[in-house]
Amino acid sequence: MTTQPQTPATPAGSYHAGPGEMRRILFSSFLGTAVEYYDFILYATAAGIVFNQVFFAGMDPSLAIFISFGTLAVGYIARPLGGFIFGHLGDKLGRKAILVGTVLMMGIASTLIGLLPTTDQIGVWAPILLVALRLLQGIAVGGEWGGAMLLAFENAKKESRGFASAFAYMGAPAGTILGTLMLSAMATLPDGQFLAWGWRVPFVLSAVLMVLAIFIRMRVSESRVFKELSARAETKKRRVPAAELVREHPKSLLIAVVSGLSGQMAQGLMGAWAIAYAVQQAVLVPTEVLNLKALGGVSTIIMIIIASKLSDRLGRRKVLIWGNIGAMLLAFPVMSLLDLGSTAAFMLAIFLGLSVVQGFTAGPYGAFAGELFPTSVRYSGTSIGYQLASTLGAGFTPMIATALVVAGGGSLWMVACLWIAFSGMSLVALLAAKDRSGEDIQQLDTPSSRAASGTGAPAAAPDGTEAVRA
Repeated sequence: MTTQPQTPATPAGSYHAGPGEMRRILFSSFLGTAVEYYDFILYATAAGIVFNQVFFAGMDPSLAIFISFGTLAVGYIARPLGGFIFGHLGDKLGRKAILVGTVLMMGIASTLIGLLPTTDQIGVWAPILLVALRLLQGIAVGGEWGGAMLLAFENAKKESRGFASAFAYMGAPAGTILGTLMLSAMATLPDGQFLAWGWRVPFVLSAVLMVLAIFIRMRVSESRVFKELSARAETKKRRVPAAELVREHPKSLLIAVVSGLSGQMAQGLMGAWAIAYAVQQAVLVPTEVLNLKALGGVSTIIMIIIASKLSDRLGRRKVLIWGNIGAMLLAFPVMSLLDLGSTAAFMLAIFLGLSVVQGFTAGPYGAFAGELFPTSVRYSGTSIGYQLASTLGAGFTPMIATALVVAGGGSLWMVACLWIAFSGMSLVALLAAKDRSGEDIQQLDTPSSRAASGTGAPAAAPDGTEAVRA
């Protein structure tokens, strides 16, 4: 039998922010993540059309583009490290302080990339510094999403927690749209001017966006549920959130990682590999790629809104399950559309494979992941889970898909099978999870959260103290 200390009852409604404060929080969540992904995806786009000519000039063209994409992978590898570092600090120091730090780090790193001398000017130090700055970008974005999502998650009403949490995810395609269009506009310059200075403008603009995001974030407040936890000095002294996460919530962490694979797979396949595949097959010219990528970002935001709204009505787990079933059913049709070799077919493939699948496998994911963990380790759990899923699901997918096309003699059936396999793993993880969409924020710290993580350790009570076994 388990009993809990008697504490003054707190009305559930008092845990959420007021309308004005909530609007600032949602805008902060959206804008901060948009700025982070503007910088992160801007690098990804520039790696394919600029860096091979600026920082790896003089090499064989194929080798230069390979190395350029290699520096891109550094950012994805660094993301789980960022999730670990900032997740731990966010659970110790607070969501707001860490989010100001992640935006500052990303803004400085991206601005410095735009000011970085070329290889012709400083030799081998140019690519070395480029890789170092990309590493900082990866660490920064690794800590961004979890904190931005949690500020909205922990301040929202229970009835709208899924939609509020999705604002952090909506920021990613919004940042992609902005970065893509900025680079596309600069690409209209003559080649000499574009390579000399045009590509630098979007990176230097990061400084302005950084200042705006910091200003907005400084005006929002912490969630009450975290402030109550941090007010207990004796708990703060002995807590090591990252260690507590691994020790007491291993099942929840595993579910967070595996359930996030399918949404990240959609991004890696359709947001990166499919675009390169279309260009290689002469289906699209580069300018069409940039424009369709931006259009895909718009439709992805729409699908995220629809899916997250549905998750508030039907439950996170149910929407995500159907999203993964849809991904498995659409894998072969989407690959067939890519194989047709027409612009119209490619546009439909992007809509189905990126916007619809990602919207329904990733849109409700933030709230689902947040509901897996108690307040004391929620930043660590959501950040590490999401970033590991991103690295495994998106970081290496383009390279694996390319190899599978070669192994399949040009056929895309093996790529479809890979997609089905990852979606199947996410589906199994979701079936093993419990849906806690209907619980108030303070209830997520009760013993049932331990049951969800598969441990028998005493749970934190709503006031943060441990339950006592009679």
